[in-house]
Amino acid sequence: MRKGNAVQALVVAACIGMFLVLLMGATVTQTDSGRGCGDDWPLCNGRFVPDYTITSIIEYSHRLVSGIVGLLILAAAIAVYLRVPRRAARWYAGLALFFTILQAGLGAAQVMNPQSDAILALHFGISLLAFTLTLLTVTSVRAYFRGERPDAWAKPVTGGFRWSVWLITLYSYLVVYTGAYTSHTDSGGGCAGFPLCNGQFVPDALEGATAVAFTHRSAAYLLFALVLALALYAWRAYESRRDIANGAMWSLVLVVLQVLSGGLLMALSGTDSYVLGTLLHTMIISVLFAVLSYLSITVWQANRATRR
Repeated sequence: MRKGNAVQALVVAACIGMFLVLLMGATVTQTDSGRGCGDDWPLCNGRFVPDYTITSIIEYSHRLVSGIVGLLILAAAIAVYLRVPRRAARWYAGLALFFTILQAGLGAAQVMNPQSDAILALHFGISLLAFTLTLLTVTSVRAYFRGERPDAWAKPVTGGFRWSVWLITLYSYLVVYTGAYTSHTDSGGGCAGFPLCNGQFVPDALEGATAVAFTHRSAAYLLFALVLALALYAWRAYESRRDIANGAMWSLVLVVLQVLSGGLLMALSGTDSYVLGTLLHTMIISVLFAVLSYLSITVWQANRATRR
């Protein structure tokens, strides 16, 4: 039991740490601190201890925490492979480690050879995958030590519902990418006001920052509609499946909060609190994607049970 508690504590610490890395990465972007350490990596402007400037401290602290969390995720993956024979948990832990290493590699490449905004936006998406996989590792490891069998409670779901969950989860990742791209291109101000863009359903001058911001905002509204439809159907068709019904409910709550936090960003635009608003926005979309991913795994397990 003690070994089980230690493994669970380790994977939870890795998950919390990866969530912190996500937020710190968003802070680096919003404060334009990506070049705070010049083109040196892993040192900061050629020094172990950076200069006492805001940008260098933000960038270097992000690197430091990312390094510590990377070691935590490595330790968690080793512990899972040694102590948890469940195949799913090992896959989650291994993939979390893979995406963490990939994220670090992209970060180093960006410092030494600046990348395009499109690649920088992908950097956040990879961090999001790493966080989601650490969270799935936590749920799988906990289920193992509690003696739960993955398919013991699973009941069949329709193929249409399964594909709906999977496609909405994939689409939510694309929405995340458009949001990250909007942030990296500093296009958030292209759509003033909320919920309309510059007071119009479709802006007349749909180009540049306005086009980028409008694309992300439209994609977010569509995600809200899709999650709403999914939740209403899940409550009606799978009321007896608490795992599915609760997952759909939390997805709806989070997507509503995500849209509202987007409106809050517009209200905070140009103020000192804008960075805090972006961090809230990042937190909500990260948890939303993780919940949808968990729901995707749940319906997949039900699919496996159906084939048996």
